Amino acid sequence: MIPARYSASRFPGKLMQDLGGKSVILRTYEATVETNLFSAVYVVTDSEIISDEIKNHGGNVIMSQKVHESGSDRIAEAVHKVDCDIVVNVQGDEPFTERLSLQKVLSVFEDDPNEEIDLASLMVHITDADEIQNPNSVKVIVDQRNFALYFSRSPIPFHRDKSIETKYFKHKGIYAFRKKALLDFTQLPMQMLEASEKIECIRYLEFGKKIKMVETDVQGIEIDTPEDLERAKHLWKNN
Repeated sequence: MIPARYSASRFPGKLMQDLGGKSVILRTYEATVETNLFSAVYVVTDSEIISDEIKNHGGNVIMSQKVHESGSDRIAEAVHKVDCDIVVNVQGDEPFTERLSLQKVLSVFEDDPNEEIDLASLMVHITDADEIQNPNSVKVIVDQRNFALYFSRSPIPFHRDKSIETKYFKHKGIYAFRKKALLDFTQLPMQMLEASEKIECIRYLEFGKKIKMVETDVQGIEIDTPEDLERAKHLWKNN
């Protein structure tokens, strides 16, 4: 499932911007399909513009019937009557989505016989000081078993003791959910931490859901700003 809003707050219309001759959302959809990991891939949107873009290129679309605050809510509505166990959420602004990283996320559930894990997601080690400080780059800290402890737009951990080597991990916008955890999300009210950070996966943590993080070395580019789009164009041209 690829949730896609046209009116993104930081960069309205970003999913319809050109990236190497195709729109960002179409690039993301095609990249997800080309992994050959899924029985079906859908763009889930409330935008006729985005719907027409995908349908005109032979893709699958589910139109949202309600107004949603988050991508999880949008996907939950779409899969409510779908017979499935695991649902994967690929953000619409992730045109560099690739097979290996998605395989890593899906493998988490294969190694979870007691169904302890509610969600799985990706993180990538970052070292660039500007990216660590950038509030558009969501950081994550994990425990010894790589379960998420917290997500933040601030640099976490705070590097107070400079004698300690500190590593920073960026959260990549790809999730795999157990269907039940996704449907539970829609019944849980937003709390202060999620509202403050504007990071929806914090809600899962606040209500005791377990998020297993998987490290990947595939950085890619999430398109949140016009500057990100220019970087993506440069990367696409040189791929």
